[in-house]
Amino acid sequence: MTDAAPPAAETDVILGDLGVLLLECGVSVTDVRGSLEQVGRRAASTPQASLEFAILPEMVMVSRPGASSATTTVIGKGEALTFRQSAKASRLVHGLESGAVPLAEAPARMAAIRATPRHRPALQSVIGCGLLSLSLAWLFRCPWWAIVLALLVGLLVGGLTMLMMRVRAAAAVAPFISAFVSTILVGTVAGWLDLGPVPLFAVCAPVAILVPGALITNALLELTSTDIVTGASRLMYGLIMLAFMAAGVYSGALLTGLRVDSASAALVGEAVQLTTDRGGWEALPPLWSAWLAVIVLAIGIGLAFGSGFRLTVVCVVVMAGTYAVLTLFSPVVGSVVATGIAAAVLFVAARVLERLTIAIPATVSFQPAFLLLVPGTVGLVSLASFDAQALVSAPMMFLSLCIGTKVGALLADLARITRSTVFLRWAKPARMGEL
Repeated sequence: MTDAAPPAAETDVILGDLGVLLLECGVSVTDVRGSLEQVGRRAASTPQASLEFAILPEMVMVSRPGASSATTTVIGKGEALTFRQSAKASRLVHGLESGAVPLAEAPARMAAIRATPRHRPALQSVIGCGLLSLSLAWLFRCPWWAIVLALLVGLLVGGLTMLMMRVRAAAAVAPFISAFVSTILVGTVAGWLDLGPVPLFAVCAPVAILVPGALITNALLELTSTDIVTGASRLMYGLIMLAFMAAGVYSGALLTGLRVDSASAALVGEAVQLTTDRGGWEALPPLWSAWLAVIVLAIGIGLAFGSGFRLTVVCVVVMAGTYAVLTLFSPVVGSVVATGIAAAVLFVAARVLERLTIAIPATVSFQPAFLLLVPGTVGLVSLASFDAQALVSAPMMFLSLCIGTKVGALLADLARITRSTVFLRWAKPARMGEL
């Protein structure tokens, strides 16, 4: 062992803490296990000193088969990291996998990542929620009055959610309360102004940031990767959150008499088909302005999740590409299939970005686009409206997104394996010839 290599027990603790750090970044347990296995193989003192990992949503267990030492367990605090912290964690993992960073330096670097300062996080999160709500209502071409209302309600819901998340007991019911308050406000304004049926995203946009679309999709991915325990627990938690939000929307609509316009857009591909002959505040935004809405949406996500300037620019590019794929393929193959195609293309693009620069992890560039693919929002609406067609389309959207993501992951892995094995096969004969 070299001076940079820590003892076996300390190595297990470091690897467990590294796995917890990746879980806090939002990485699936399947990818966490793969990263730990690569780092563990490089950190092993001998080829026979293999390590095995058991990953749960907030816990990592490291064991050494055949060794007398006990299994090392590291439990996380469950606190999600910002996108900027996730980028730094990705850089650290790549350095450990390649050997550029000694494993002994990992604890100090992980502590520095968790201590990364964020300027006025509460204010940024509230403004981000408001911009996210505004841009989603704009992107799905709600009338101008609904866009302005979505901005105001989004700011209020963002502030309310921030307050509730600071108390453990209140955080458990935050999805219900936020959805209930949002629907009450929208329904009251709609009834006061006698606006009639309200567009779908005038109701959903203010609470879209709470929709567990990425959580449920990651659960499906883990289930298809045989990570049954973690996938099932994540799926159950996501469905409970979704049910709470649906109950809040349904209760608020029942109290205010709010009715959702069945002709409004529920998916990106449907928004381009909306038309109206009304003017003024009841007019729809022009179709070309949807590209501006995508930019505002990316900025809102950057503020809400702490991206920083550079990652926000990446988010703008990725979301614009996702929107382009959805609008291009939806009229041709339908919204369900277009969602799977967009997921596959986006996942490959995220892996390419991650390969070109380790400062842009795939989780940071891939997860924000879930708000455009909106699988969670579709499920929320289907539960709240009890629409038979929506109840059928929601699981199909989930499955399409899951299959598309798995296909994208397969393509990305094949490209990476082919590239690496080819270079290895070329390098070995050359080195043997030199000998």
